[in-house]
Amino acid sequence: MTQGKIFPIIIKFTIPLILGNLLQLTYNAVDSMIVGQYVGKDALAAVGTSNPLMTLIILFVQGLCLGAGILVGTLYGAKDENTLKREISTAMISGVVFSLTLTVVSVAAAPVFLAILQVDAVIRAEAEAYLRIIMCGLVFNFIYNFFASVLRAMGDSKSPLYFLGISAVINIIGDLIFVVCFSMGTSGCAISTVLSEALSCLLCWIYIKKKIPLLRLGKEWLVFDKELFKEIIQYGFVSAMQQSTVQIGKLSIQGIVNTMGVTATAAFTAINRIDDYAYIPEQNIGHAMTSVMAQNRGAGESKRVRTAFRAGMCIELVYGAVMGILLLLFSNPLMQLFTHDEATIVLGEQYLHLIAFMYIVPAVTNGIQGYFRGMGDLKITLWSSLINMGVRVIACILLVFVCKMGIIALPWAYLIGWAAMILYELPFLVQRMI
Repeated sequence: MTQGKIFPIIIKFTIPLILGNLLQLTYNAVDSMIVGQYVGKDALAAVGTSNPLMTLIILFVQGLCLGAGILVGTLYGAKDENTLKREISTAMISGVVFSLTLTVVSVAAAPVFLAILQVDAVIRAEAEAYLRIIMCGLVFNFIYNFFASVLRAMGDSKSPLYFLGISAVINIIGDLIFVVCFSMGTSGCAISTVLSEALSCLLCWIYIKKKIPLLRLGKEWLVFDKELFKEIIQYGFVSAMQQSTVQIGKLSIQGIVNTMGVTATAAFTAINRIDDYAYIPEQNIGHAMTSVMAQNRGAGESKRVRTAFRAGMCIELVYGAVMGILLLLFSNPLMQLFTHDEATIVLGEQYLHLIAFMYIVPAVTNGIQGYFRGMGDLKITLWSSLINMGVRVIACILLVFVCKMGIIALPWAYLIGWAAMILYELPFLVQRMI
């Protein structure tokens, strides 16, 4: 990534990232589609209402991986292999211990979490069972995402995609077997997801062992460097907090939506799946910018860092405009993928028609975030995310409970949050670019 034209590098690196994340989203989307079509609206709401909490925990773990990946990219660009190996083994050990601990806490406290979210009593038992089973696969999720982050930091974004593609197919097959054939409902979906995550983790491990000499650590996998651990925590924890902050905002909004009734909760579940598919690529473009800039920063190529930022922002803006048009045109058939309940579809369309006009704004925020992560300045990305989510939740509360705007309050609240985020980041960006 430190040589050649920047624009093609970002494009080639971003496409596998986008496809990989879309496949990962397919896990949850297929769960929602199958339970919505074959089990019913209550099951769809149960999966949806536990999903933000599940995603919060997973995103925290993935944030640790992202932070470690920034360090890997910088060390790899600087060609410091000895430190790189110690950093990888230290991050792996600490991540496995952390994810196992988090699994125990999540399984034990699932009823408390769902009660805080004000989950309807009708669907609480289903949501609790789904959440507990999903959390049992957290360690597989960490290992896969850690290896994927390391490979991407080294410039390989294709291999993780292949493994994820195989596991996505297994997940779909598993959903059909456990839900449709064995009538196991939401628990069947959760079991299928955990098994498919374990498979992607295993495939990644086998590939690294056979194909990546730098990562054949052997006994060095047991090396734990306390000094590097502090650095990993500094990068990883800030990155994890940033990722989690976004999801905490979603959790708060999920709690607000839950007060609107099961139909609104079911609609919001479908909306979130569609919205994730539209929004995640914008994040991936930002992550690609981070990887390219981190390697070039490590190699001392400051001019290429700025070029990468400009190229990435162009890609972000074009994508945001195209995605907004697609959502505007196809909101109805997209909602029908999840449910045939007319009231649920109407609520979903109202939301999607409005937010379709707003996707340019998060495209800008993700590009700026990618820049600051690549420069290693994660405090700015953390504070901007905190501002975004704080303003978003406050705006949502006012628009829903004071202005009585219902579900269409959500896109307006999101827009206000994104705008506040940009206003905070712009002075720092201008200062860096001068």
